[in-house]
Amino acid sequence: MKTLTLKNRCQTNATLLPNDFIDNYMVNANGEFVKVYLFLLRHLDDPCSSLTISMIADCLNNTENDILRAFRYWETEGLLRLEKDADGRIAGIELQKTGLSQNAAKTSGAPAQAPVQSPAPLREAQSSAPEPPVSTAKAVPIDTFRAQKELKSLLFIAEQYLGKTLTRTDVDAITYFYDTLHMSADLIEYLIETCVENGHKSMHYIQKVALSWADSGIETVSQAREQSASYNRNCFTVLNAFGIKNRGPASSELAYIKKWAEDYGFTSEIIQEACRRTISATHQPSFEYADSILTKWHNNNIRHLTDIDALDEAYQKERSAAARRSAAAKSKAVTRNLNNFERRSYDMDSLEEQLLNSN
Repeated sequence: MKTLTLKNRCQTNATLLPNDFIDNYMVNANGEFVKVYLFLLRHLDDPCSSLTISMIADCLNNTENDILRAFRYWETEGLLRLEKDADGRIAGIELQKTGLSQNAAKTSGAPAQAPVQSPAPLREAQSSAPEPPVSTAKAVPIDTFRAQKELKSLLFIAEQYLGKTLTRTDVDAITYFYDTLHMSADLIEYLIETCVENGHKSMHYIQKVALSWADSGIETVSQAREQSASYNRNCFTVLNAFGIKNRGPASSELAYIKKWAEDYGFTSEIIQEACRRTISATHQPSFEYADSILTKWHNNNIRHLTDIDALDEAYQKERSAAARRSAAAKSKAVTRNLNNFERRSYDMDSLEEQLLNSN
């Protein structure tokens, strides 16, 4: 197969795309056709560039017929002209309007269907072209380029994890994590990975977790892993103690767990003991009842299981003393009632006489 060779008299280090192409041609064109046109422009900068239609198809992951259809489309749009040999097969490509400084550019070579004995002669598309204007914009800092590259990579990774094309809302949220919350790229990647692994692909949910991490001062992946491990450990402790299987905690239940573990600072052993006592008292899982126990322990500065034993012992002593006080008060009340009873007096002689007379 004959080789298509792209030649350019004026080489630059960038591929320039005119605004006219974006405004008037790209909007209505098929995306694959745009890829082909940009690919041709890119290889104009390499004076030694040699292409075949099959090579173009392989690079763009298209068929050779797709490439030929793109050629014909841009020919009808007036952006290139196909040169054909005597058999009607493509022998060369001439760019008609590119708006670039390298206006005199052509390709020559063989079609995809069959080789050509000799390439068609090259000719100039235009004799001269103005030089592109010199940019007066300030140089962009290297850090900015690095940030843009990181953010672009993050968006690609997010699409892979979420399994979909990101919406504008999704992009804005990830940009917010990066620019406003100042989360590192590694931390954002771990954030998305963790949420997806837990079955949450909603960007709203991911954003809530990100804000929670920011409020907790989490700045590294290791800190996030530590908190995630603590979260999983606490949730497993409570759900297992309550006998809850095959589901995670509801939002209201999670609020209780975070309150006990983070606000009260209780260990998993203390929380587990409260859950055990809840089941013994109510015979069913009750986060409200367990919260009443743990709140009481928090108010009594409980920090260890031994503190609970001491509190139980003090409670039993107080309960026994209260029972004794109640019994004593009850006994005293009975005695007082007996002392207040009015005793009766009887005339035994009179009663005996009445008994004899009745007989």
